[in-house]
Amino acid sequence: MEKILTESVEDYLEFLYVKELEGETIVKSLEMASYFSFSRSAITKATDKLNELGYIFKEKYGKISLTEKGREIGKKTYDRHTILKTFLLKLGVSESTSELDCCKIEHVISEETFEKIKEYLSK
Repeated sequence: MEKILTESVEDYLEFLYVKELEGETIVKSLEMASYFSFSRSAITKATDKLNELGYIFKEKYGKISLTEKGREIGKKTYDRHTILKTFLLKLGVSESTSELDCCKIEHVISEETFEKIKEYLSK
């Protein structure tokens, strides 16, 4: 992951990526605000910055879609999430705890450790 990315930025891009997987290529900022339990103005400020950085396209009325650059980061974050959750579940961690923990771990795990977990799961 790029060093300048914060946990929140990765979460926003992951959310948009998952929405794409579900067939929604355009998401409204109000939907993001609701999902993250943030004010609409906080999401507007964050998405303005993501638009400036080239991670999303932001149209009038809060319509948001990923750029290729944003999609790449969203996919990478989502892949980490799903692999880490699978790993935690295989260890016997409960569904709810594994979901909470992988959301935290996905942002701080080293590439080396993550690759070793992937290798372990593929055996």
